[in-house]
Amino acid sequence: MRFNDLVSGAMLIAAAVLVIILTLRFPEFPGQNYGPAVFPRLLAVLLILCGVLMMVRGYAAWRAGEPLADMPAWARDPANVVSALLVLGSALAYILVLDAIGFVPLTIVVLLVLFLWFRVRMPVAVVTALVAAFGVNWFFASLMRVPLPRGLMDWIL
Repeated sequence: MRFNDLVSGAMLIAAAVLVIILTLRFPEFPGQNYGPAVFPRLLAVLLILCGVLMMVRGYAAWRAGEPLADMPAWARDPANVVSALLVLGSALAYILVLDAIGFVPLTIVVLLVLFLWFRVRMPVAVVTALVAAFGVNWFFASLMRVPLPRGLMDWIL
């Protein structure tokens, strides 16, 4: 869905105001004139200014006849909608079941499903999924010293 800048600017302003509200609870550093809330608030103010500029431009476009929201052509094709939902579902799977299943098995399954949906040949999909899952796990666990969830593979990794 494509939104007019009037709508996008309003959402940007709302998000920036939320940032400012959330930073009200940040602690102050004793003996300093500024604390950890200064930088997020500064960015939020700049985002509010950008949101206002977007809304001005979007209002002009809306007055000229542009709709506030429009469905793009790609979203009318069911295969494209399924593709988008698969990518979003993959992110949701990582959020919901990563700790239980583990990074390596979940990554292999997610990559295989996505590769096969996007018509990658089976041998290439399998090899790439395996190399990517184990490679990223090795990079984080060995080089970065950030262990990823092992889940079902706790006895191997």
